Amino acid sequence: MNDGDSRRQTEVAVFSFLERGLEELDLSVEPSQIHELTETILLLEEWASKINLTGHRGALEMAGRLVLDAAALNAVLPELAEVESFADLGTGAGFPGLPLAILNPQAQAYLVDSRLKRNHFQRAVRRALQLDRVHPILGRSDEVESHPCDLVIAQAMTQPKRALELMAQWSSPSGILVLPASESAAPPEVPNEYGPPDLHEYIVPLVETRRRLWIVRPTET
Repeated sequence: MNDGDSRRQTEVAVFSFLERGLEELDLSVEPSQIHELTETILLLEEWASKINLTGHRGALEMAGRLVLDAAALNAVLPELAEVESFADLGTGAGFPGLPLAILNPQAQAYLVDSRLKRNHFQRAVRRALQLDRVHPILGRSDEVESHPCDLVIAQAMTQPKRALELMAQWSSPSGILVLPASESAAPPEVPNEYGPPDLHEYIVPLVETRRRLWIVRPTET
């Protein structure tokens, strides 16, 4: 079997896997978007065979743990369908930011990470899929120029209290802060200008990972 046949088999398997997971989430997704999500995983697998981008191994594991994880987050955040911009701080190789950008093409997406090789991968995906609204930014979120966004996400960035402080610097006055966490996570301490966090719990389809999500909104003035 040549490399082209092997890649095609992997592409078909990942597309089918993602299609089933997205159906379980009852998300309205175009086939072209599933293709883009699939291509993101194929690129990640290719890059990860040469440099360390993720702890996950194999295209299907990456598809479940990274793409379906992001899609499940998307499913409990209907606000994402309406926002004009969002930021993913400490995005790593671009997750959940890249899948969220593909699922919400109306939004400008700012992906912030301080590691050069991961920034290079984000840029490669942007070029390959022509994701003109995706903006990879190299650097620490508190050291680069911020872009006020309608929604700000930070997944496993730092301690929750500090993460929310950094996220607030990237938020528009009416923007919301989104903090994905493990199922055992305790409520975070929020900055003074925000109200108490709202808890959402959900399960990532096919991989059955349980998640907690804290949503923090500014207090009304």
